[in-house]
Amino acid sequence: MSGHNRARYGRYTGGPDPLAPPVDLAEALDAVAEDVMAGYSPRHALQEFLRRGGRNREGLDDLARRVQQRRKDLLGRHNLDGTLNEVKKLLDTAVLEERKQLARDALMDNTDRAFREMQLQNLPQSTAAAVNELASYDWQSTSAREAYERIKDLLGREVLDQRFAGMKQALENATEEDRAAVNEMLRDLNGLLGKHRRGEDTDADFQEFMARHGQFFPENPQSVEELIDALAQRAAAAQRLLQSMSPEQRGELMQLSAQAFGSPELMAQLAQLDDTLRALRPGEDWTGSERFEGQDGLGLGDGTGVLQDVAELDELSEQLSQSYNGSRLDDLDLDALARQLGQNAAVTARTLADIERAMQEGGYLRRGADGDLRLSPQAMRRIGKSLLRDTAKQLSGRQGRRETRVAGAAGELTGSSRQWQFGDAEPWDVTRTMTNAISRTAADGGDPARGLRLQVDDIEVSETEAHTQAAVVLLVDISYSMAAEGRWVPMKRMALALHHLISTRFRGDRLQMIAFGRYARSMDIGELTALPSRREQGTNLHHGLLLAKRFFRQHPAMQPVLLVVTDGEPTAHLLPEGETWFDYPPDPETIRLTITELDRLGRAGAQVTFFRLGGDPGLERFVQRMARRVDGRVVAPDAGDLGAAVVGEYLRAHFRGRAFDEDDWAS
Repeated sequence: MSGHNRARYGRYTGGPDPLAPPVDLAEALDAVAEDVMAGYSPRHALQEFLRRGGRNREGLDDLARRVQQRRKDLLGRHNLDGTLNEVKKLLDTAVLEERKQLARDALMDNTDRAFREMQLQNLPQSTAAAVNELASYDWQSTSAREAYERIKDLLGREVLDQRFAGMKQALENATEEDRAAVNEMLRDLNGLLGKHRRGEDTDADFQEFMARHGQFFPENPQSVEELIDALAQRAAAAQRLLQSMSPEQRGELMQLSAQAFGSPELMAQLAQLDDTLRALRPGEDWTGSERFEGQDGLGLGDGTGVLQDVAELDELSEQLSQSYNGSRLDDLDLDALARQLGQNAAVTARTLADIERAMQEGGYLRRGADGDLRLSPQAMRRIGKSLLRDTAKQLSGRQGRRETRVAGAAGELTGSSRQWQFGDAEPWDVTRTMTNAISRTAADGGDPARGLRLQVDDIEVSETEAHTQAAVVLLVDISYSMAAEGRWVPMKRMALALHHLISTRFRGDRLQMIAFGRYARSMDIGELTALPSRREQGTNLHHGLLLAKRFFRQHPAMQPVLLVVTDGEPTAHLLPEGETWFDYPPDPETIRLTITELDRLGRAGAQVTFFRLGGDPGLERFVQRMARRVDGRVVAPDAGDLGAAVVGEYLRAHFRGRAFDEDDWAS
């Protein structure tokens, strides 16, 4: 391999990792569907899932709680006395060492000794005032002088650390050359920012500045704007630190700042820098404050860093709230989240963002004609498949083997085959199945002669030609009691399972869903799934039966099958002019008109099953009388068993003329 051809590897930074495994949307889709069926919009349902998280994954609310707890811990752990306490300790050390020197210096003039002792004895109580008063003192003790010089050095490093993170440590034991380099950097920085403020700077100016002084900026800004952003955020945090202090603390530090490095020029340069940054970034929080209530003292630089952390946590809190217009989880600052809560939190947030992106861009949500987001047909199929699988388990789990024998025939072989699908009851096409397995094994490099292992994709079933296709009407009660009694979501889950079964397994059948409340209307599965509950009185089964009759007439060659799901007696009927009449207890005219329409369907040969929800005695008597009139059936399932009951009754109606075993179908 040529030494000139070298590859460089690094962390991928180009957006979502293209090699990452796809996120599992099953749990998210189930949760969104459940909330949509309960009446939430798809957008709100998705947001709620992202807030709650999954079974083994934190949600946005969990991350937001951790953000708030960290903010509380930072402010509750610290106070702002750190720099003042350090200065006071150094001052006490200097004064003590000086007094020791005065006591043991036998050659000193007694009058001079007494004067110096009086100066030390009468120092002001204020630390800042005492430091300033000793600025011109002629120290006799070398160790005392060094302690006092360390005060000026500490103050210089602290005020620089407020503006440039890490300066306190970097300039420890600094030489005069180091301090001169800092002053030169400040002069050049103020010059660069001044030119930028006037619109006179160029990129070459920035590059030249970074070439000379880049060691002072570990953030490694790539432009003058990035440099200003970093400096302004730090400077604004330093200003908030001062605002967070008591007036006494603030006054002390302002006095002490004059002693920083013993250099008035330094303070003048920093003041000019602050003014320029305020002008360039007025949107930063320059006036806020926080309440520190802890025991650990913070220096000026560390305190500024804590307030930067607090500001970052506040931004994360807003991002996690997703409460602003156009908010998306892609807005989350994952690097900031990793800094504050650890890498696992960032991974969690990235996964939630991937789920949101996959739901919105993967075809599971789409905009309807009214502009609102809705579950797409693709999402409906996936949810329906999952619900049908659950229904199959319920059917196969029932005790005993229940068979229903009625007149009719199921179908004959057509000679063609197709790939097996969940729920298929047709016999296997063994020849096609084995051929598929042999071809796949050979294509994968295996030797079919050494044995075959069947896979689901290999299986094909023989097509049958149904002698009787069914026109199926699912009449569902959408009166308010359905929602109030906890039957709203089970009703929608049942409808989705039945819709998926007919659209994938019995494609020759036709299904019409009709919802009846004060009025009745036909709906597609998307409309029914997204239908919100309404506080509306009226159970207009009469109107629903009229719409069912119209649907059956549109399919005269098919066997009519009527499935009625309700939890109340009819309390409304349709008037000739199109209005509804409502009365409770049920008006005899409402009952008469409802029975008349049911009798017409019975004479037309409709197979009718009533699904009675709840234990209302009046409803029980009514549906029993209605079923007897048309030789129909009454099933009284629990809400949780509604899907299995309706699907089971549909299959009984479909498999007329031969035994249908639910356990065989479910397997």
